[in-house]
Amino acid sequence: MLGEFRRFLLRGNVVDLPVALMLGAAFGAVVTSLVRDLVTPLVAAVAGKPDFSRFAFIVHGAEFRYGEFLNALFALVLLAAVLFFFVVKPANAIALRARSVEPKAEALTKPCPECLADVPAAARRCRHCTSPLS
Repeated sequence: MLGEFRRFLLRGNVVDLPVALMLGAAFGAVVTSLVRDLVTPLVAAVAGKPDFSRFAFIVHGAEFRYGEFLNALFALVLLAAVLFFFVVKPANAIALRARSVEPKAEALTKPCPECLADVPAAARRCRHCTSPLS
């Protein structure tokens, strides 16, 4: 029973999940810092002060502080934009480049009209039946 438990613990996905969780948390902290410390001040330099925390209105003595909500919403939009442009787009480009490196087998061959064997696309005669290819 202990041997089976040890095999369960040492299986790849049991070990990979905590590692991925810790890397995800660290990466989240880096992206949050990038947004908070670099992107938000850059937006503030261009558009003015982006701190909306003091925005509020009062209705019948009840104070509605919508500024914190606007700050959180602004941070979410900036975080999503940074993740999209600095993580998702480059990862998609790398994945697309990796997929396009392998030449397609169909593009390298064509069928012979006489014997229907696959012959190289640049061939002028079929290597199986020697019929001319157009």
